[in-house]
Amino acid sequence: MNNIKQDFTIKDLENISGIKAHTIRIWEKRYNLLEPQRTETNIRYYSQENLTKLLNIVLLNKNNFKISKIAAMSEEDIILKSRELAFNIAINDEAINSFKVSMFQFDKILFNNTYNKLLHKKTFREIFKDVFIPFLDHIGLLWQTDTLLPAHEHFISNLIAQKIQINTEKLQYSINDSNKTYVLFLPENEIHELGLLYLNYELVLRGHHTIYLGQSLPLNNLNYFLESGREICFVTSLTIQPYDDKVEEYFAEIDEVMDNTKNSFIATGRKIKKIKHLELGSNIKLYDSISDLLKVL
Repeated sequence: MNNIKQDFTIKDLENISGIKAHTIRIWEKRYNLLEPQRTETNIRYYSQENLTKLLNIVLLNKNNFKISKIAAMSEEDIILKSRELAFNIAINDEAINSFKVSMFQFDKILFNNTYNKLLHKKTFREIFKDVFIPFLDHIGLLWQTDTLLPAHEHFISNLIAQKIQINTEKLQYSINDSNKTYVLFLPENEIHELGLLYLNYELVLRGHHTIYLGQSLPLNNLNYFLESGREICFVTSLTIQPYDDKVEEYFAEIDEVMDNTKNSFIATGRKIKKIKHLELGSNIKLYDSISDLLKVL
């Protein structure tokens, strides 16, 4: 666990908790809620314990606990009360906050309890759209501000992936008789697959036959399916790969592969805006997000 981030700036705390740095400083000075340490150059930094305590304070405060009352509570009471709230409420913002706590504490039990509480009030699709998508968007922002380590993202992503896979497995009996097969894959060196996993779930939910190939697939591997004689719709998602200076080249290759075939190709993700100006074949469709794609499936 030596590679886990242990020290946080006040800007990190603001990004993670959603509480302004100015407010955090007030809570710190007026109520002694946090105890930052200082570097040799007198710059504040906060421990993992400070971060966890702040997230618990935010959860309590959003559920009608006054800061003055929280300040009077013991450390143990803050932990127990916030954990109880996380287990019992678990609706949207509260659930997202609980998932953040579970991510930074590597707390699988808290994640599963929060998820199970949500299931009493929402379907899996509602949980993914109302809670997981905003939560994952927030994780993306934390990446941009260097607040998050790979260990945190891998931990929480694997837990969410397990939920998608479990729910997909439950649907496998309902495949329809369509001749079209959806082949889902990520480009080489692309490992961010939660969106694609969820898209696979939505396709199976609609009764489509899918072949999920997952992460980091060389493009030439698609030739096998082109020669199979089946009607294929390839689906990919581009988050990090290919790099910006390689995206056009990648789609030029796709265009060549798909030319004069009866098959189709769908691409979605952050990189799509980089190639909107390209003139691609009519059997290649581009969507900015999975949400946009789901509207037309």
